Amino acid sequence: MKHLTTYYAFIVSLSGFLFGFDTVVISGANLPIKELWQTSDWFHGFFIMSVALWGTLIGALLGGIPCHIIGRKNTLFWIGVLFLVSALGTALATDPYVFSFYRFVGGMAIGASSIAAPTYVSEISQPYKRGRQVGLYQINIVTGILLAYLSNYLLQGVGGHNDWRWMLAAEIVPAIIYLAFILDIPESPRWLILKRKDEPAARRVLKKITSGNIEPLLLSIKHDSLRSKKMKLLSSKNKLPLLLAGTIAVFNQLSGINFILYYAPEIMEKAGFLTSASLLGAVFIGCTNLVFTLIGMYLIDRTGRKQLMLIGSIGYIISLGLISYGFYDSASPLFILTSVLIFIAAHGIGQGVVIWVFISEIFPNKVRAMGQSFGAGIHWGAAAMITLFGAVLIDNLLPFQIFMVFMALMILQLVFVWRYMPETKGLDLENLHSKLTPKRYEEMQKE
Repeated sequence: MKHLTTYYAFIVSLSGFLFGFDTVVISGANLPIKELWQTSDWFHGFFIMSVALWGTLIGALLGGIPCHIIGRKNTLFWIGVLFLVSALGTALATDPYVFSFYRFVGGMAIGASSIAAPTYVSEISQPYKRGRQVGLYQINIVTGILLAYLSNYLLQGVGGHNDWRWMLAAEIVPAIIYLAFILDIPESPRWLILKRKDEPAARRVLKKITSGNIEPLLLSIKHDSLRSKKMKLLSSKNKLPLLLAGTIAVFNQLSGINFILYYAPEIMEKAGFLTSASLLGAVFIGCTNLVFTLIGMYLIDRTGRKQLMLIGSIGYIISLGLISYGFYDSASPLFILTSVLIFIAAHGIGQGVVIWVFISEIFPNKVRAMGQSFGAGIHWGAAAMITLFGAVLIDNLLPFQIFMVFMALMILQLVFVWRYMPETKGLDLENLHSKLTPKRYEEMQKE
């Protein structure tokens, strides 16, 4: 019983592995596809590189609907199906339009998983370890990113000029494994009460995942369900959670994280690495991301969400300044790679591990899935815009100019976190929302 919630959280977080793998596997196929189909920068930026993120935006905006109607578990299953279809379709694509369609399908799976997985895990976790368990999702994201970079590096030259197909097909194996295991999880007890009104089923799940007397928790969930029965997401009571979720989501992408992850090999080439070395440099990026995300997950229920965001924001500012200086002064490739790794470390310990935990906590049960959808939608909308323009920016602006802009935006994030972000660690979900009403928040700020 003690470890069941961790087991369920891990299974669900495997959707994060597929998320991470699908997100950056395109980095290895980027240049071969560009050479194969000879598309324009704008076509390549939109249909090849950013189309998955537009799918992610749609998946994020709509993902709360199936979560609410058919349940968290069923939604997570169909997400796995979409990942499998996307992997098969992109690997076998015969032209850039077919390829783009299946990348879009994979993007929808990513967007929906960023709703369903954190929502499910936050609803089955106990308060004192909720951050670590929701953080498993981010751990799997960065593990997927690392293995995508690694498989891209190892599959270079396999199948000759078609090695990019093998890179994309590699996702088929984890997609099948995920689908096999996701059938083993129970439905969220909070959803069973909120939507199904099935108290006996919710009671059975709570007995499996909660030690001790479940009655106080069951009563709290029922009371919250009744209290928020007519609550809408876009109401004055949710004004503060909406503002917080939207702000942290947009800042996540204004750091430049997706720009670096998607264009890592190209950035390494501009820094002076050869093509094969640039793919290996991307592997170092994936390793650093994983190590510092593990550190962040260890700390998130100890030091709290806000402290990690402050540390990460300062790390962003320093590292982006170093990257910009490195490109401006034509520093050695090793200096630029080291600066990029510092940036990735700052992301892993800060925004990377905090964002999905924080957004999944701050909305009440009734609108949690839709609130998660709102935050994720803004996150992926910003990601799509940055990646869309990335192919153009990287060919038309000097690299140091791009990273100076990202640094300035991260100074603004530091101010936001320091002045306005509340701490959420260790609080029951049913009690947390009452502390985030505008009036109560003002009192907390004065304390």
